[in-house]
Amino acid sequence: MFFLVGLSACSSSKRTSTRASNATKYVIKGPSNAVAYVEKYKYIAVSESKRTGIPASIKLAQGILESGYGTSTLARKANNHFGIKCGGKQWKGKKHYRKGSCYRVFRSGNDAYVEHSKFLSYNSRYDFLFRLKRTDYKAWARGLKKAGYATNPSYPSKLIDLIERYKLYSYDK
Repeated sequence: MFFLVGLSACSSSKRTSTRASNATKYVIKGPSNAVAYVEKYKYIAVSESKRTGIPASIKLAQGILESGYGTSTLARKANNHFGIKCGGKQWKGKKHYRKGSCYRVFRSGNDAYVEHSKFLSYNSRYDFLFRLKRTDYKAWARGLKKAGYATNPSYPSKLIDLIERYKLYSYDK
């Protein structure tokens, strides 16, 4: 499920905050759906990035792209922002069936972000990505496609466009 909702240009600006996190240093500007999505998930994206090495910008862009800013049926009914399938007998949690496929159900969007990290970290086909710099979102975007995360040939450019449009790379520092 790869689609983009109408996007408009935005900018990022510094703001002061009492929280000590890269996620609080920037304010996203753009359509309200983009702002709301990033504001809701930037903390977990940065936290997971620091824990695993997966760029926060990549996590946010994938979440935006695959869940339609959190509005897709899968995101709304299963809290699954990344289209993570059940994976046969591996998944012991709740399941959501859609168009003949089984998808994992998460308690929250934050849980989906953590599971996305596990999915990439524990799957050997993504091993080479973890040798890339956490700030090299372009290489990560191309690498996800190369590893078979998505079949859409324009997947990397869609991620890169979202990252640059919303300055999501600000969360990788």
